[in-house]
Amino acid sequence: MATIIAPTVPPAVFPKTTVVAVLTKELLNIARDEAQLRGIPFPPDQVGQMSAGIPMDSLTIVDVLCTVDPVVGFELKESIVKTGGFDSVQEAVDYMVPRIEKAWQKHSSTKSLSAVP
Repeated sequence: MATIIAPTVPPAVFPKTTVVAVLTKELLNIARDEAQLRGIPFPPDQVGQMSAGIPMDSLTIVDVLCTVDPVVGFELKESIVKTGGFDSVQEAVDYMVPRIEKAWQKHSSTKSLSAVP
């Protein structure tokens, strides 16, 4: 289960490395659990774990977004997650990170505009 932390102030530069690290950690935990439940062998190395064909449903992945909220400084919308979920951790990361960055850019530009008198 994802740990939920209250959002903080958005950083000045998109924290891509941290977003990827947080997503990867949480998604690997989900993939490990799903593999165990479905009787799918879970690779011992992270490279194999990232690409292993382990289905993860979208509702479970939406919970992961809560762990990224404090990193980006605002609440991410669940529409960032692909309907139907993902077939691997790498697919999820590759799909969501650009969408999280786009949401961050939109949020940052809105914040900077509202700061202008």
